[in-house]
Amino acid sequence: MIRISGFLLFFIWLLLTSAPSSAALLNIDADTPTPLSLTPWLLVSHPSTTQLADIQKLSKQEWRNFTNKDIQKLSRHNFWLNISLNSTDVSLSRILALDNPLLDKVTVYHLVDQKLFNVVYMGDTQPYSERPLLSNIFLYPFKISANEEHTFYLHIETEGSATVPLYLWSANDLAQIAESTAVEHGFQLGVLAAIGIFSLFIAMASGSFSYSYYSGYVLSMTLLVATINGFAFRFIWPEWPMLQQIMVPILLPVVMAFALMFTEKILQLKYYNRRMLLICRYSAVYILLVGLLLPFIHYGTALYIEIISVAILSLILMVLAIMQAINGHKLARLYTIGWVSMLTGACISSLLYLNVIDLNVKPQTPVMLGLTFEIIFMSLVLAIRYNDERKAKLRIQQEALKQAQKIRSAREEALKLEAETNEKLEQMVQERTLELEITLRELHEVNQKLTEQSTIDSLTGVKNRSAFDKRLLAESRISRRQETPIALLMLDIDRFKLINDQFGHLAGDQALKTIAQTLQQNLKRPTDLVSRFGGEEFAIILPNTTADGALQVAETIRDAVTSIGLMWEGKPIPLTVSIGVSADIVDSDQHSTELLEQADKALYQAKNSGRNQVKLYSSAKAEPN
Repeated sequence: MIRISGFLLFFIWLLLTSAPSSAALLNIDADTPTPLSLTPWLLVSHPSTTQLADIQKLSKQEWRNFTNKDIQKLSRHNFWLNISLNSTDVSLSRILALDNPLLDKVTVYHLVDQKLFNVVYMGDTQPYSERPLLSNIFLYPFKISANEEHTFYLHIETEGSATVPLYLWSANDLAQIAESTAVEHGFQLGVLAAIGIFSLFIAMASGSFSYSYYSGYVLSMTLLVATINGFAFRFIWPEWPMLQQIMVPILLPVVMAFALMFTEKILQLKYYNRRMLLICRYSAVYILLVGLLLPFIHYGTALYIEIISVAILSLILMVLAIMQAINGHKLARLYTIGWVSMLTGACISSLLYLNVIDLNVKPQTPVMLGLTFEIIFMSLVLAIRYNDERKAKLRIQQEALKQAQKIRSAREEALKLEAETNEKLEQMVQERTLELEITLRELHEVNQKLTEQSTIDSLTGVKNRSAFDKRLLAESRISRRQETPIALLMLDIDRFKLINDQFGHLAGDQALKTIAQTLQQNLKRPTDLVSRFGGEEFAIILPNTTADGALQVAETIRDAVTSIGLMWEGKPIPLTVSIGVSADIVDSDQHSTELLEQADKALYQAKNSGRNQVKLYSSAKAEPN
């Protein structure tokens, strides 16, 4: 009961002393509740000097009560704050807490009975390890004895938002607030990071651009949240204060660019609305260019432009989603619901940063809440899209199965009718039919042999150049239509002319046969194709294969050829091959020819680099030996 009465008396005293005054003196005792906001007692001044001695000489008229007008703009700020504390009857241990981890430079001058006691430098321009207390925000611990007056002068120098939420904490407040803040921010960052990493694994496993952009969006947003809350400076780059100062304006364009590209994919604008597609892509280019302009313009100006741009682009995305939802796109409706929370939070946070509105919350709080809901909801949207795509594929497979059954039934009926007809004809002209069947069988065998001869290299038994060209054209069209990568390998037997000269052409032929058999044995998939390209050169087509996969196959082939150990007339013939690799998603009819030329250039690079090696195509020119 005594404790409650103390709180009431303090509250009444607070109301009586919160009016503007000419002195910033606050009397505290053991019953003063904490954490206590010191804003009502803060005095502010904007002198040109940076020396404490000059600040102490300022008259009372040059100090006034601190208001939001002193931090109205996102620009460079340079001002002084002043507050005095007095303990009436007891000695106390307290902490001065400045809850804005993005301030550039904070100099705290601590005076005891008007004598300088200590000077502390804080801010994100200082290494994290130099802070008085290792915390995400700026903390300064001190002890105040009975009837002792402690005066604090705070010199604030910063660019961008200069909010100075100054509080008086006790040791218990430090433990409780640190724990609750760690749980709150840790949970939020943990959820965001888990969703981002999970989406990244799905993107790598499936090759989905939607999950790639979404994981990029979530992970960059996670880093942005960690930077704003001070966690990134504390745990990732504590000794790089310069990086802490520029990460927010760098990450904002990256986050928005990923959001735009993710929107393009999730709303399938490529198939439904080309104009909206161009709007998304041009907007992404614009926001990235804004980020690139950061080193050339003032920090505050850059941040101001980025915040305005993010708000406008968020509205644009909202309009696009609503238009697609009106047109009947199911995912657009769900996307709109998720984006509303993000847009609302972003707009409120932008207005708070620009000091257009004044709410009793941190500027980043609305967007953080909206962001968490939006990211979780977007995960649901992606899951629904994946499920819809799976059902669509299953439906297509079922339709294909039905068509196959119809074709099989039609074929069986046709065969039955043909059998009946053949039986009648056989009865009428049995001998003539027999001769005709024999002739047709012989003709079929001849055709098969001719077809095989036209596609098989007679020496090596693998496909010839003509079959390679036809297969490359077909696989290129599949790559272009399905947007899947295709890889080409060009192989050349090293020093083949020396083998012919030293061992004879029959030995050279045997080497070609052996290497061709080795190539076929090391291609595991039925869709892979090996062919003799000409002379001692072979070419391999690897459909639906990335550059990393093609390099792995090429290294396996190279090792297998090196291990052949061919003997001719009792003498070993050393065999090695040089391999050039190229891989890409085909986007035009001429692209397949370019891939072949790139693989050939990579082969020459392998030759020029010493042979018996694999080279992936690069821009460096290769000249043949």
